[in-house]
Amino acid sequence: MKKTFYSNGKLLLTGEYLVLDGAKSLALPTKFGQNLIVEKGANQEIKWTSYDADERIWFVESISFNAIKTESVFENESVKNTLIAILHEAYLLNPKQIDLSEGFVVSTQLTFPRKWGLGTSSTLINNIAQWFKVDAFVLLKNSFGGSGYDIACAQNDCPIVYHLEKGKPIIEKVNFNPIFTNAIYFVYLNQKQSSKEAIASYNEKKSNLESYKKTINKITDKVLKSNDHNAFSQALNDHEKELSSILEMKTVKQTLFPDFKGAIKSLGAWGGDFVLVVSQEDPTPYFVSKGYETVIPYSKMIL
Repeated sequence: MKKTFYSNGKLLLTGEYLVLDGAKSLALPTKFGQNLIVEKGANQEIKWTSYDADERIWFVESISFNAIKTESVFENESVKNTLIAILHEAYLLNPKQIDLSEGFVVSTQLTFPRKWGLGTSSTLINNIAQWFKVDAFVLLKNSFGGSGYDIACAQNDCPIVYHLEKGKPIIEKVNFNPIFTNAIYFVYLNQKQSSKEAIASYNEKKSNLESYKKTINKITDKVLKSNDHNAFSQALNDHEKELSSILEMKTVKQTLFPDFKGAIKSLGAWGGDFVLVVSQEDPTPYFVSKGYETVIPYSKMIL
């Protein structure tokens, strides 16, 4: 019997990096995501095929049940090894899913380009967790690590405020639908940033966290309560200044777009993926002229 699972992509509007240490962060599930289709197979193996948004195959492999059980590592096979690592942890949480099966044929398909960084890994982990009937937050912790906000987005169809309390995820559904969404855009910076590398850099530099967390929590509240795009923009600018101080990095606006008249905020790992832009006029011509051709209005990105 064929089973289909789906998970939403994610964007972290406030609290990047500090969400790892308990800051309250506003996260937005996207209209883009990834599905996973499981069908009956044979030969004690999983025949796995992954499709990109353009329906091109970007990964295809047969993985034996034994490789999953023993977490085999294959030389120069990073994608395969990562997948095996996730499936191994899922197996440890629910061995019956493998032990009682003859085999599987699995396919995944993204509805966004992999390079966008909207959650290729988190949507996969959440889908595998659904398939194995295990806790996706535990699976994330045991495999990739991270705060888990992306798993929360994968599972929810509305904006959320997310934080960790004694290591446990706390998810609050919120009504974030400002009247000025027509002034909000998302611009792709033409490069995917490594979350693991960015987090490692943050961990090396973080200090005086409690003070920063309190400030970010207040900014998250201001963002949620903003009644117009000016208050919203100011809150985002304040957030950028705080993170600039923590990371000892210039803001993306200072680095790439100093002449832009609206607000610009990094989303997730600084230096790549998407930025949020607030502009009363369509900023597409400006960013295209700078070489950034992917400009998506809020209404077409956020659930």
